This record gives sequence, structure tokens and C-alpha cells, in this order.
Amino acid sequence: MKYIISCALLILSHTLFAQTDSNSIVVHKDPRIDMLIKKQIQINELTTRDARSRVQGFRILVLNTNDRNKANSAKVKIYQEFPELKAYLEWKSPYMKVKVGDFKTRDEAEPYMSAIQRFFPTGVYIVRDIIEVNPDKSGTL
Repeated sequence: MKYIISCALLILSHTLFAQTDSNSIVVHKDPRIDMLIKKQIQINELTTRDARSRVQGFRILVLNTNDRNKANSAKVKIYQEFPELKAYLEWKSPYMKVKVGDFKTRDEAEPYMSAIQRFFPTGVYIVRDIIEVNPDKSGTL
């Protein structure tokens, strides 16, 4: 008996919730959505780097550790001693890598490497990486 009543209620409820007019759909869109989309486009344009400004080059790997505090202190030390260089903190689980500089050639990086080795005596290497090139400063792009 309960089965028959529940089947009947199920069939009746299905007809109650069925769409009666299948020819039109009304969508009420909040106008703030368009403003959010425009704002997100602006943010993406500001944060996305131009493909021409990223090229193959070299950086100096200063530290490879799983201790965030060591990585941050190494980055601070680099900024204090070499303010003209940009330091990059890269996290690839479980290690944090501190890389320095945007050098087009290995020869440009070698003088800095010997200077950095005075502050970080072990584990300093020149590595290939994708570097940022500022067209205003270099004048090549």
C-alpha cells in the first residue's frame, strides 16, 4: 500500500514541476556581472606578461631548501647585498629555490656568481631559466 501511494505521489509531483511553456526562457542577469568581467579582464592584462619579454637565459641558483625561513632570509640578504638584482623565490614541492638575476648569457652571470659565493659558500650554480627582459632597459625588443 505504501509503495502504491509513494508511486502515485511521485507521478503527481513530476507533473507539478514540469515546464509548461517550452518556447521561452527568461534569464535575469545582474548588471554587476558585466562590471566584474571587465574588471577581471583589466587585472589579467596587467598581470599577464608579454610573451616577448620572457626569453631563455640564465639565473643564479643561490639556495635550494625545504625551510621557508632560510629561503626568505637568503632573498633578503640578496636584496641587501645586490640591490640591482631581482631575486625569485620558486616553490616546487617540497623545496624552495632562491634564484637571482636575469642574465642573457652565462658570461654576464659569472661575475655575480663569484660575488654571491662569498655570502653563500655552497650550492651556488648558474642555471638555465626563462628570464624577464625589460624592453625599455635593453632596447633589443
